[in-house]
Amino acid sequence: MTDLPETTDRKMGLVIDLDTCVGCHACVISCKGWNTENYGAPLSDQEPYGADPSGTFLNRVHSYEVQPETGPAQLVHFPKSCLHCEDAPCVTVCPTGASYKRTEDGIVLVNESDCIGCGLCAWACPYGAREMDAAEGVMKKCTLCVDRIYNDNLPEEDRVPACVRTCPSGARHFGDLGDPDSAVSQLVAERGGMDLMPEQGTKPVNKYLPPRPRDRWTDQSVLAPFLEPVAEEPRGFLAWLDRALETL
Repeated sequence: MTDLPETTDRKMGLVIDLDTCVGCHACVISCKGWNTENYGAPLSDQEPYGADPSGTFLNRVHSYEVQPETGPAQLVHFPKSCLHCEDAPCVTVCPTGASYKRTEDGIVLVNESDCIGCGLCAWACPYGAREMDAAEGVMKKCTLCVDRIYNDNLPEEDRVPACVRTCPSGARHFGDLGDPDSAVSQLVAERGGMDLMPEQGTKPVNKYLPPRPRDRWTDQSVLAPFLEPVAEEPRGFLAWLDRALETL
């Protein structure tokens, strides 16, 4: 098992505004492009022009039609990638130490030279945020573009993840969520930023800003009932697995 740091100097992460995301997939394309050409092994595709295309993506956008109890249905676009959890189960199950969380900024990364492609990290992640690259045989995940954000050769405005830089609607924000005075922390406080599946106990660093009310029939976000925790504590198979791993 790989140990997690007790604390990190910063908590770098994303804040995603579900109110302004238009589901254009620009973040998906820019992420694929940057991470294929730069950090780590390329993100491969299999039969991209065939009948059954597949490929490796570090960021995906899911779209859902939500029907409130009153008022018209609403379409919600939900981007999802690694949430760089404080208590990251993908790290603690890694048998080789390939998955690790950095103490300086809290970013969760994979040392691909140590990854044996066992898939335990993908199995442990409750968010489905890890993907096996079929060509390279290693696990891939969002790196928060660690090769961009500290790159002094780039203009300052480009030292953010590719998905943030390219978002045309300004739905993605990047910064230190461990600093209560940072712009992203202030945004979370003002808009009631939420954790994804908090009942899993992973303490995700990334936050989601809920959609604003869309119509005169409701004074709350259409997604609010769906983002409430379904359990106060982890339960079922994941709870058993957590207890089993703690005894090792």
